[in-house]
Amino acid sequence: MIPIDEKAISRTASIDVDFFYTYAKSKFKLTLHSDESGFDRKIKDQNVHRPGLALAGFVELFSYERVQIFGNTEITYLKNLTPEKRMKALKKLFEFYIPCIILTDGNQPFPEMKSLAIESHVPLFSSPLLTTKLTYLISDFLDDQFAPRVSIHGSFVDVYGVGILFLGKSGVGKSEVALDLIERGHRLVGDDVIILTKKGEGILIGAGTSLVKHFMEIRGLGILDIQKMFGVRAIRHQKRLEVIVELEVWNEESSYTRTGLDETLEKILDVEIPFVKLPILPGKNITVISEVIALHYLLKHYGYDAAEVFKNRLEKAILSKSKENPERGVNYFEHDFE
Repeated sequence: MIPIDEKAISRTASIDVDFFYTYAKSKFKLTLHSDESGFDRKIKDQNVHRPGLALAGFVELFSYERVQIFGNTEITYLKNLTPEKRMKALKKLFEFYIPCIILTDGNQPFPEMKSLAIESHVPLFSSPLLTTKLTYLISDFLDDQFAPRVSIHGSFVDVYGVGILFLGKSGVGKSEVALDLIERGHRLVGDDVIILTKKGEGILIGAGTSLVKHFMEIRGLGILDIQKMFGVRAIRHQKRLEVIVELEVWNEESSYTRTGLDETLEKILDVEIPFVKLPILPGKNITVISEVIALHYLLKHYGYDAAEVFKNRLEKAILSKSKENPERGVNYFEHDFE
């Protein structure tokens, strides 16, 4: 079992509008139409909401704690109301603790909407993006912010496009293996502290911390800047976790797989990840084995399992007893007597 401290698992309960606007204004092309008095309001739900029914007066199931999206449908509905009815509908909406409102498709706020937003301290934005695209982008952004995450000590490397997380006791050689892989052309995601974030069902995305980034500590040498030393091709900012490799000094009492028929899985944040326990012995090339682990994972991903193929071949040989002598791998050497 991978020891994960429950205290290391974090879940964001809310983010304020100031944080949302700071990180999303360029990506979502947001324009602010109110003042910043409501920037301390909290977004407590990762989903967005379109308040069509609320504008029509049905507020019993109004999801007001979400980011409110006004698309062409909502704006057209408000345009078709008389000024008195429009003001009444908007006043009813602003009675709730709304985090913020975003108008899509380049729509501009009505004068009464702008004045009510400033009066109620509700941040009011607009974006030229289409409603469907903006909804997807905001949902993806909020999903990332509210996703559960955990920090794990290890080294995370992209090997042939496969995200491998190296675990093991302190001093076992995780960073050294990662450094050797980088020297062979693979890419470092992070070293020492790795942040794993659950994205959707069955997906963990790993990244280094903002402080450490792509620095690495090699005992006896010190701190290395991998990007400066090996170039931008030697790093990547995040990668999906696909295989966990635990490095362990050879222990006769430990059990290590010999055939690979029974795949071992480990759970992190309720996501099952293939797990390999790799014993370390003098003369054992862990770097090459790590590359083989990545290639083996890719073969299995594309439907080829060497252990299953060999098992089937062995079973076929056992069932077939027509010959007394074992068959050689090659029947004819063509004068190669060496």
